[in-house]
Amino acid sequence: MNDPHGLDALDARILLALDEEPGASVLRLAHLVGVSRNTVHARLQRMNRQGLLLGFTQRVPPSALGYGLVAFVSLAIAQADSATAVRSVQEIPEVVEIHKTTGDADFLVKVVARDTSDLNRVTQAMVAVPGVVRSSTAVSLEETMPFRTRALLERRAAQDGAAQG
Repeated sequence: MNDPHGLDALDARILLALDEEPGASVLRLAHLVGVSRNTVHARLQRMNRQGLLLGFTQRVPPSALGYGLVAFVSLAIAQADSATAVRSVQEIPEVVEIHKTTGDADFLVKVVARDTSDLNRVTQAMVAVPGVVRSSTAVSLEETMPFRTRALLERRAAQDGAAQG
């Protein structure tokens, strides 16, 4: 394995096979990748232990739960209250992702809502958090490209052939 904290080419091939057949057994994955069942099992366990596999709930689109509107909220937070404010924002169920950023805002928060009225409720809940100084909201009109890592996995899987050749 090239990176002890990341994924090597074989790991990538296993994950690509799992992406193609999400319900595949370890035995089926081993067959698809061309390695032993024990190898696949050990690698999946290691990836899971290292936190390299995302939870199953991250595969469920919020729209399936009635949250079809996506927005990005930039939050400016008083530095002294940063940790407490972030914890409070994380408690809002419609907050699905938070990134600490550079620039005018301190955090970029991805939220989901049922409609614009619901979005207003969610953003008001964030603004009411002690330490939040201001917010700016941008509504997503369309997801042009969803979050992906497949192309990166394909590149890593191809490194196996390059390393052998």
